[in-house]
Amino acid sequence: MNHLVKNSFTRLASVFSPYHFRPGVAHYYRFCSHFSGNNFEPESWKSMEGLVRCPANHVPLSPIVFLERAAKAYTDRTSLVYGCLKYTWAQTHERCLKLASALTQLGISPGDVVATLAPNVPAMYELHFAVPMAGGVLCTLNARLDSAMISVLLSHSEAKIVFVDYQLLEIAQGALDLLTQKTDSKPPILVLIADSDGSSRTSPTICTSHTYEYESLLETGNCGFEIRRPRSEWDPISVNYTSGTTSRPKGVVYSHRGAYLNALSTVLLHGIGSMPVYLWTVPMFHCNGWCLTWGVAAQGGTNICLRKVNPKYIFDNIVQYNVTHMGGAPTVLNMIVNSLVSDQRPLPRKVEIMTGGSPPPPQILFKMEELGFGVNHLYGLTETYGPGTYCSWKPEWDSLPSNERSKLKARQGVQHLGLEEVDIKDPLTMESVTPDGKTMGEIMFRGNTVMSGYLKDLKATKEAFRGGWFRSGDLAVKHPDNYIEVKDRLKDIIISGGENISTVEVETVLFSHPAVLEAAVVARPDNHWGQTPCAFVKLKEGFDHLKAQDLIEFCRDNLPHYMAPRTVIFDDIPKTATGKIQKFILREKAKALGSLS
Repeated sequence: MNHLVKNSFTRLASVFSPYHFRPGVAHYYRFCSHFSGNNFEPESWKSMEGLVRCPANHVPLSPIVFLERAAKAYTDRTSLVYGCLKYTWAQTHERCLKLASALTQLGISPGDVVATLAPNVPAMYELHFAVPMAGGVLCTLNARLDSAMISVLLSHSEAKIVFVDYQLLEIAQGALDLLTQKTDSKPPILVLIADSDGSSRTSPTICTSHTYEYESLLETGNCGFEIRRPRSEWDPISVNYTSGTTSRPKGVVYSHRGAYLNALSTVLLHGIGSMPVYLWTVPMFHCNGWCLTWGVAAQGGTNICLRKVNPKYIFDNIVQYNVTHMGGAPTVLNMIVNSLVSDQRPLPRKVEIMTGGSPPPPQILFKMEELGFGVNHLYGLTETYGPGTYCSWKPEWDSLPSNERSKLKARQGVQHLGLEEVDIKDPLTMESVTPDGKTMGEIMFRGNTVMSGYLKDLKATKEAFRGGWFRSGDLAVKHPDNYIEVKDRLKDIIISGGENISTVEVETVLFSHPAVLEAAVVARPDNHWGQTPCAFVKLKEGFDHLKAQDLIEFCRDNLPHYMAPRTVIFDDIPKTATGKIQKFILREKAKALGSLS
């Protein structure tokens, strides 16, 4: 992967740079030196004597420094908690150094990919620092994928090592078997992550010449290891495969620079002060935990790791550790507000929770506030390192009625400080839409926290960056106050009789029905109207008597009639591991139903 990562970045760089590139490592680093080398001086310096760019005033940005600073500034403060296990920042720093050293002893060179297949356990957190400290590129794989997809992603990323949680060992071994059958190349080294929460559970053992155990491997490392720092802040730090809502994952490459800037930007937008207590309900494998794997270290916080997310664990950990911040997709919020009363506990303090993905229904936001949570709504994609915009709350909104506050809080707001600009544009003309809260366009990003590109897919990279902006594929409106509001995915919009129907608006109405636990709306083909709304609904317990026609009539009472679903199907709703609804599956189901007309 070493040469392929570098060559891929050489090709990506050639799209946006005036310099001419040829494949090869030397030219890759020559490209880097144009931006970070000591010989480069800004044009504006020519009119001023005595200025120099040197190591004293220029260091490539990298989130590695957050850990080093935490070890000095917060030495004896708790860095991580997992069951009975606790570490301080000094210990976490030492463990990451030893792990980085051990990785190099296994042959990891700058640019090599190291993959993980694990939930939110301590090893997952440590690898976010240890891999880049060894000069490697971290590839955190979705822990809910099957062996076939894991084998595809391991092959595509050319991972040299894969760290696997003991509960996912069977899936990983299945993926490695598939890799061996398909290629003559050597499969990645497997490192088993045994359970480390201090419980009495036993983990499986694997004893071959090509496998290792996590703690044993770490102990072989040298705590005096000299960190392999990035030569350029544009060096890749991670590859994140998109979560599969479109069924075809792509390898999104992050740089040290982007990770550094987005980590700090996310800390600011989430209002994370010094020494927070952060509960890990966002998967660390998703956008590197929205870059807060690095961001919590920047603030010397305490990471509360959760192997499994459920309401009881969430409430118990909040109370036990006095949690200050957490995050989660709208499905996590839905899980919390609909949890059993016996699982809920009074919160010791207001807990700030970031939520992203599809817009949470106003009803969910209101109920979260009643439970004692402060909800901060953000929006972003894997391609924007996770969070890109957020609903920056204004004090004057506090006096508004609760339903108005919920509607405002459901907006995606404005860009964070790490981005240059976010706009709603006509994708054909590239003109900004009128900020009237009605005219829809595509959300587009421009700035320092946009991905470097798609690994080994230059065509897709060029298309995503066409026109000098990153095209999100999401539709939104811009309100007169410049706050944006997501309406739908470009491919999810329903066109019925020439009218555009926002599935998000229909879903919001469905969620307001007291019997509805989850809802997703897609297009069903229709010979007369072209398309009609088809709703997939999961009901709360005790509402099995509800009929499809009851929900259709409810929607007709609360929406223009053409927007109301003409089909309602009661079923479980497929989701990714990060809580995103997999609408491509539902679209296929709706398509199989055929036309109503």
